[in-house]
Amino acid sequence: MFLTVAYSKKVVYLPSQKLGTKLEFKEMANHKSSIKRIRSNDAKRTENRYYAKTTRNAVNKLRTTTSKKEAQDLLPKVSSMLDKLAKKSVIHKNKAGNIKSKLAKKVAAIK
Repeated sequence: MFLTVAYSKKVVYLPSQKLGTKLEFKEMANHKSSIKRIRSNDAKRTENRYYAKTTRNAVNKLRTTTSKKEAQDLLPKVSSMLDKLAKKSVIHKNKAGNIKSKLAKKVAAIK
């Protein structure tokens, strides 16, 4: 998580100690609506990254499973997660469809 410190015309993003000491300078917006838009975009980006990473982990778990029963239980959940990401335009709808198709074929091939 970044700590935002506002100066006259610049914003300094100070990363936490775990991430290092690199500072990023970005232009500071002049309008209230622009400042709010920057804040809301950061919040949405953080949330989207969380859900995308969670979905990627679920997809990898499904790909590595060897139990047909477990794979059949996971497939609808993972498909739903992919559909939600596509609906929110975090990933493209065709990419979601391609991943779901490959996963369904993999689950069907498990003996």
